[in-house]
Amino acid sequence: EMYETRAKAVAGIESVKKNAVREGGVERLTSDKGQPYFVVKSTNTQVVGKSQMYASASTCSRGMASVKKNAPVATVEDLTK
Repeated sequence: EMYETRAKAVAGIESVKKNAVREGGVERLTSDKGQPYFVVKSTNTQVVGKSQMYASASTCSRGMASVKKNAPVATVEDLTK
């Protein structure tokens, strides 16, 4: 997503980091073409992050596990500076 301001981008990043570990914060879905993917949702059910499309449910599950593990401790590099 393209954010209008740096502050909104930072808030979006923090929301993903917080909600990725929350029970019910990550939801697996299937695209119209049958490909599995997942989204990260805030407590008000707004989608704050969306994964790539995966070739299988097992690779999608590994992606979900990785996001749950790594999002809270991920470092962010500001490339706009």
